[in-house]
Amino acid sequence: METLGQLNFARIYTQGRLQSVKDEQWDIQPEGFHNTIRWNVGHIFVSMESLIHRGVPEYEISHPEWMSLFAPGTKPSDWTVDPPTNEQLLTALAEQPARVKEFLTGKLDQQMPDVMSIGKFHDMATVEAVIQFVIWHEGIHAGIIFALNKMTAGLE
Repeated sequence: METLGQLNFARIYTQGRLQSVKDEQWDIQPEGFHNTIRWNVGHIFVSMESLIHRGVPEYEISHPEWMSLFAPGTKPSDWTVDPPTNEQLLTALAEQPARVKEFLTGKLDQQMPDVMSIGKFHDMATVEAVIQFVIWHEGIHAGIIFALNKMTAGLE
């Protein structure tokens, strides 16, 4: 259960990073960065959704239409549809942890249908291992959001 508490902690941190981001900064991509604040926020959301679904196939992905915008390897310059608004993304981020926690309670020890590998470095055999990866992943992207916020302040 502590893993799900850490998931909450990571999300509160991410939401804190977003409080100081101005609306105009969400879509600025400074030189040297592969994506924008909007992409990183959406990526955090869809990564959690898709990884949980992969671990527990009964998990119903929220906003599956966002997958093509924010999956690994995507980028705003390739978008052919309008992305979700700041408000839609912030609402989705705010609602996600409670929904995930409710669904995963009692399932963390569940074995993955197939061991999930991230590169050649880490094999994850349980749902809890996947959630721990999701938490680490969110922290990485929260840091990128923090850096993008600093880089784009005053550029809007």
